[in-house]
Amino acid sequence: MRDVTYPPIILTAKAGFRLLGQRFQMTGTENVPRSGGVLLAYNHISYVDFIYGGLAANPSKRLVRFMAKRELFDHKAVGPLMRSLHHIEVDRASGEKSLATALAHLLAGEAVGIFPEATISRAMEIKDLKSGAVRIAAEAGVPLVPVILWGTQRMMTKDHPRDFSRGTTIAINVGEPMHPTPEDNAVAQTAELHRRMSAMLDETVAAYPVDEQPPGSWWVPQRLGGTAPTLEEAAVLDAAEKRERARRRAAKRAAKK
Repeated sequence: MRDVTYPPIILTAKAGFRLLGQRFQMTGTENVPRSGGVLLAYNHISYVDFIYGGLAANPSKRLVRFMAKRELFDHKAVGPLMRSLHHIEVDRASGEKSLATALAHLLAGEAVGIFPEATISRAMEIKDLKSGAVRIAAEAGVPLVPVILWGTQRMMTKDHPRDFSRGTTIAINVGEPMHPTPEDNAVAQTAELHRRMSAMLDETVAAYPVDEQPPGSWWVPQRLGGTAPTLEEAAVLDAAEKRERARRRAAKRAAKK
């Protein structure tokens, strides 16, 4: 696959990271194979996760093709860029096409990134996972590598103002690969992925600089001393957001009639 846009985008992003004085805690990056298809499963806590998520594969000199919602591809400015990077469009109403594209990429030896929670976690915890990650990896016969991002939520996430202050630490923790097969129970394998990612999240939070994560921080789960909503509270907020989006779409359709 020919990449004209991706390399300069990476250089530009890294220049931006330096400009922001960001520090990186990278662990487990050796778990990303240097060749062959691999599916990277990320937690989702920020609107900029896909920008930083690619760094997990950078030491292995891999470019990650992220599965991202269709709305990004529909955007006049962002859409052409997403396509030039060979990211994968996901239509939540009909996922068969995106599934086929992801499989084709993996079978061609590409690294693909997926957010199995589907949406940003307001709780900063691992939400319920969709089984797609396990099923895609099993069908393609490739390793499934869990990745935890931490610190990105401090920059740009739901319900909080953007903050691109200098000196933020970004943690990227790459776990050992899983090897699901078509014979495995997808539900059980997804539960195992959730268990691994939850344990990795706790490790990542514990290793994060204490001076940047004081008790009561809004970006930390309540059970770990922060004030983020619980998973149950976040689910209520997510449902309200979903209803509001539906209301806006209905109003927009009505206005066109």
